[in-house]
Amino acid sequence: MISISDHRLLFEAQMAQNALRQHAGLHWQIMAGRPAAGLALTVDDTLPHPQGYQIVIENGQATIAAKDAAGIYYGVCTFRQLLQHYGTALPDLTADDFPDYPVRGVMLDISRDKVMTMETLYALVEMLAGWKMNQLQLYMEHSFAYSQHKTVWKEASPFTGQQILELDRFCRQHHIDLVANQNSFGHMERWLKHPEYKHLAECPDGFIGDFGDHMGERRPATSLNPIDPASIALMDGLYGELLPHFSVPVLNVGGDEPWEMGQCRSRDACNTRGKGRVYVDYLLKLHELTQKHGRQMMFWADVIVKYPELIGDIPKDVIALEWGYYMGHPYEEHSPMFAQSGLPFYVCPGTSSWNSIAGRAHNAIGNIRDAASTGLKYGASGLLITDWGDRGHWQPLPVSYQGFACGLASAWALEANAEVDFAALLDRFAFRDSAGVMGRIAIALGNLYMLPGLEYPNGSLLFFLLQQNDRDLTTLIRNLDQNVVKEKPFGIITETMQQCLSIIDDCLREMAQSKAPELVRDEFQQVALLLRHACLRGLMLNGDATISPDYLLNDLENLIPQQRLLWLARNRPGGLKDSIKRFEPLLRQYRDLTGDIPSYL
Repeated sequence: MISISDHRLLFEAQMAQNALRQHAGLHWQIMAGRPAAGLALTVDDTLPHPQGYQIVIENGQATIAAKDAAGIYYGVCTFRQLLQHYGTALPDLTADDFPDYPVRGVMLDISRDKVMTMETLYALVEMLAGWKMNQLQLYMEHSFAYSQHKTVWKEASPFTGQQILELDRFCRQHHIDLVANQNSFGHMERWLKHPEYKHLAECPDGFIGDFGDHMGERRPATSLNPIDPASIALMDGLYGELLPHFSVPVLNVGGDEPWEMGQCRSRDACNTRGKGRVYVDYLLKLHELTQKHGRQMMFWADVIVKYPELIGDIPKDVIALEWGYYMGHPYEEHSPMFAQSGLPFYVCPGTSSWNSIAGRAHNAIGNIRDAASTGLKYGASGLLITDWGDRGHWQPLPVSYQGFACGLASAWALEANAEVDFAALLDRFAFRDSAGVMGRIAIALGNLYMLPGLEYPNGSLLFFLLQQNDRDLTTLIRNLDQNVVKEKPFGIITETMQQCLSIIDDCLREMAQSKAPELVRDEFQQVALLLRHACLRGLMLNGDATISPDYLLNDLENLIPQQRLLWLARNRPGGLKDSIKRFEPLLRQYRDLTGDIPSYL
């Protein structure tokens, strides 16, 4: 039987009971207070490590002891993984296991078109909890059903208050803090495009981008005006409605990338006081709001690191979120700023899934491990893995599994997980592929971006080949890479495209051997076929006369219906129309229509 030292461990005992039934064919009863004949779960507050556990398996009996219920939960998660691996033939072992980071979080983007169904989200949360995640954030811009703001979310299939309440309860069962997340400065374009909110914008009529791939491009309004009291009044109302649905007293106010700050309505203030001062003053007003609503504030730290002299002005109960998504991000430069100021901070790497369709596997692992090691060095209190959906959120959810696995493994025990075979672990614990195929395919497709000429900042040329018409592709490449090979159209290398096609075709053949669920196989097949289309377009642009616009038009028109079906298999319909619309620039070009739709939508 299964013995528990406290009746409050029933949920953890039921997890163990289900694992024994599923993976070992054993049906053990649960009892409280009695010595176990098979498995004992015991809280022992003399043990040294919160969330840690000790597991002993000897002579057919197992004991899991921990300082707290969370530790028991994580011990049961490991016990379940052992059963998945060994079945009834568990080896004798003793393990003393505890986390490097007290907070091990995942942030899911639910505002770039995709909003998961509750069924999908519950399954993902349960899987990630088994990998010892203990914080979840749902990144929101417009995807909560605010009662006074239906105009903003009516096409988005937003989360309702009841759904958040139910998710919060589900997370608490799995020892996860569900943290509220509402962007409160930049990335408010889904609000500011509507006439009733336009007056809140820094630049109501839009602005000229002066950054990255949007250099010189006309952009719609994205940022609130930081010196307008109406901006704070809006956030006060949103916080007042959103926050009561969360039991954890923390709020991520965002604040990242207020691109047009100082260009229009706050120009005089920024010129007089300095952009950094205007930014921090706005942040302090948000802090007052979070205190008013009884919450601890988090914020993205990309702006404040440009003004290190102002970090000391931020209250010490605020958590800074130091994010960066490429290998070599200056975590080593930024982390000491927070450590020396006494400001608590998380390191926030990413899954590198966005702007790629297949992910950027090598970059994800390098970025996450850089963040994890530097954060430990300078005393970061958490590691938050972010998963974004830029430009239509075309990548399917399983593309992000490797990033989630690497991030949570690194946050729990960085050194012990330094040499992990992610393909094998993904097959066993994520894809459920007994043939051992899908993990290797996912990583092979996820590393296509590394072929010569395909790697671009924060994305892959293959992805841009699917979204940009010729004119906009030229501009994008010029903005991202001034050193692109000038004598070749768009910097495309024929040999690279041919090599890429060969790898994709090999992956498609191997997929037939996979035992993963049908949905996972269909999703990776779609990934491969979309990337294959990108390669063919690249070859056509490079002068391959055997590939015609008519052929590519027919190919893409066949892929789009499958994209819709796969979207709806895991996600709500809101946002699908906007996401699919991003195929239009290419469709129009293949049809040789005039009046190109801009590739940025």
